[in-house]
Amino acid sequence: MKFDVIVVGGGLAGAALAVALRRTRLRVALIDAQGPVHPQGWDARIYAYSPSNAAFLEELGVWQHLDPQRLSAVHEMRIFGDAGGELSFSAYHSGVGELAWIGESSLVHLELWESLKRQHNVTLLCPARPAALEQGDDAVRLRLDDGRQIEAALLVGADGRDSWVREQAGIAATVRPYDESGVVANFACERSHGQTACQWFMPEGILAWLPLPGKQISIVWSARSDFADELMALDDLAFSERVAAAGGHRLGRLSLMTKRAAFPLRLLRVSQMVRSRVALVGDAAHAIHPLSGHGINLGFQDVKALAGRLEQMQPWEDPGDLSVLRAYARSRAEEPFVLQYATHGLNRLFAARTPFLSDLRNAGMNLTSHLPVVGDALVRYAINGRF
Repeated sequence: MKFDVIVVGGGLAGAALAVALRRTRLRVALIDAQGPVHPQGWDARIYAYSPSNAAFLEELGVWQHLDPQRLSAVHEMRIFGDAGGELSFSAYHSGVGELAWIGESSLVHLELWESLKRQHNVTLLCPARPAALEQGDDAVRLRLDDGRQIEAALLVGADGRDSWVREQAGIAATVRPYDESGVVANFACERSHGQTACQWFMPEGILAWLPLPGKQISIVWSARSDFADELMALDDLAFSERVAAAGGHRLGRLSLMTKRAAFPLRLLRVSQMVRSRVALVGDAAHAIHPLSGHGINLGFQDVKALAGRLEQMQPWEDPGDLSVLRAYARSRAEEPFVLQYATHGLNRLFAARTPFLSDLRNAGMNLTSHLPVVGDALVRYAINGRF
């Protein structure tokens, strides 16, 4: 089977790329081992979607079809240091409608796949896994685990942090484990969160509370691996109390709604996002600490940039040519770099336990809080990926 573009990985980034190519002449194959599954109750995997990415998903015809009862806007963000530092961001004061939208991964994932099933230029190869890659001057050829052979002018790796495409294409990646795990869970709250997200930098790690619809929140506790193991070993009641106490019981009693989960945290940088006939998007191209909530947002912006370049191609251009792919890579050089170094630096800064650094970082938070121009610039970057 011959295609113009093969996308390996049907998660949020890969599915969004295939949908974004709907207006092109390109024939697209999407390979994934398993399509999205509708969870029972609330999905434990929750994302903060930036307004710019909500707008992008609306352009794809996805956002407007999501159940609004499963989404919550963030109107305010409050960040607390470990020694009296505090920083606040307000959508109202920054002149924007919301700082972010909080919603389930599966909510967007399922809607993207519904769009793909109706899309005339997409062939879904699912369940399927790539087994072998051959890179030629004019095409890439894949052998799938069921023996099928497919080829295309361009291969896109959207297959996550342990990307098979990245490894097979010979793109080097530097992985730096944080010796931390992200513990996630959803809770029902005694009191309303008022559309406010909160984040605490503590000796035990970084705890974020993200508002869900009604009196509900999702949490991400980025903690040292040994402490994360302690949290996972607690019974549900003790775990709920530990999370409530860490946030000063600001929302009263918390009741666990979903099973908790933990995943290792690491920083991943690649030597290049593209090479001849191969491009990377999403977590295959970069992985950052979750303290900024930008992981999936970076992936969607990768997709928007790559799809935009492919859509602008002239009839004689080849989607796998390096001149096309380098334009995509250049457009994505700044934002991942800035956010990787910023989140890594903040994580290291607050992990340091010396009194001098503690005073310095908390003073910096308080100073930033009193400089509205700086705060507004940070909000604009968080929303749009540029100042």
